Amino acid sequence: MDDIHSNVGDSSGSDPVRGGQTTQTQKNNFEGKNYFSPTPNGVDDQLKKIEDSINAASLPLDLHDKVVAMLNRLKLIKNDTGFFMEYDSISRYIEWIVNLPWNKASQDILDLVHARQVLDSTHYGLSEVKEKIEEYLSIMILKNRRGLNTQEQFARAPIISLVGLVGVGKTTISYSIADALGRKIERIPFGGMGSPAQLRGKTRLFPDAEPGLVIKALRRAGTNNPVLLFDEIDRVSSEARADIMGVLVELLDPLQNKAFTDHFIDYPVDLSNVLFIVTSNNTKDISTAVIDRLEIIQMPSYTDQEKIIIAKSYMFPKILKESGMSERDLVIDENVWETIVRPLGYDPGIRGLERNLQEVVRKVAYYMLLSKIPSNQTFHLTQQNVKEFVPQW
Repeated sequence: MDDIHSNVGDSSGSDPVRGGQTTQTQKNNFEGKNYFSPTPNGVDDQLKKIEDSINAASLPLDLHDKVVAMLNRLKLIKNDTGFFMEYDSISRYIEWIVNLPWNKASQDILDLVHARQVLDSTHYGLSEVKEKIEEYLSIMILKNRRGLNTQEQFARAPIISLVGLVGVGKTTISYSIADALGRKIERIPFGGMGSPAQLRGKTRLFPDAEPGLVIKALRRAGTNNPVLLFDEIDRVSSEARADIMGVLVELLDPLQNKAFTDHFIDYPVDLSNVLFIVTSNNTKDISTAVIDRLEIIQMPSYTDQEKIIIAKSYMFPKILKESGMSERDLVIDENVWETIVRPLGYDPGIRGLERNLQEVVRKVAYYMLLSKIPSNQTFHLTQQNVKEFVPQW
């Protein structure tokens, strides 16, 4: 190998690609001897690692036989010049296969009281969403008490579709649902998605082949029953919308998703234990076939009074904590909250409200460091000074 590296770019004719003389070391290397590894044992060690990973994984029997046959083929051609390309393709495939959670599931928290506490601690209102999760939990609890909670009789989760304007809490409530159930959650953003291959993967015939986003999410979660959040499915590319919606039908249909086939994995993957949550701003760009498989829940816009409750009970304490401050540093008078909620007009969501509170806290901290506000006293935000802290028309 040293001879090859030392002669690259040498004009004396020692490079076989350029048609010059070839050293004995180069002949051996191009004949498949010691080309891809310093020693033959290096290849054997890698093949042994692959074999060990296959044996340690809990694979379906026919898939196990398939990858063992692929490994045996690698062993047969390990001295051929085409070994490296085959090794790269097969080893990447096996590495994905053995790291998927075929039979690994997380333990659900089957407790209605706990679920309600988690959901109420992070979100105000949204009773319809919370009741839907509690209904699903109720079936699981009932089956568990009656000894029916087997893999075949697993309670099928509803396909929840949260529809609402920007900033009303569709994504954040999804994470709270996962916490309430004790499941991992993985988010798949659909905004700008331009090809169904992003969901279903590429066949291994392509050199840049890889699994789709669904299989990647399963691997990251490490369980076969995570919460998969399909975020903003109405914002896919218009050119690929029909094809992407076709894949979504297969993913969300209970009769089809128990044998979802990713083009890279090329083996049916059971997604029937997954809890799917779908979000969108509206349904006009979602195909009828997809809508037919969803339980649509409208996420309402917040009233000013609801925003005040959310700001006082959830946002403000959280922002103070993130900023290293406490209620001893800053107090907002009751008659100021309406100004913070709607300083520049109506906003259906709460992101603008969160930005306003963050701006207030930042400016108070800034004034403390400049000694404009005594750091050892509680600062009160009042109607008289609010204009200095909150932008208004």
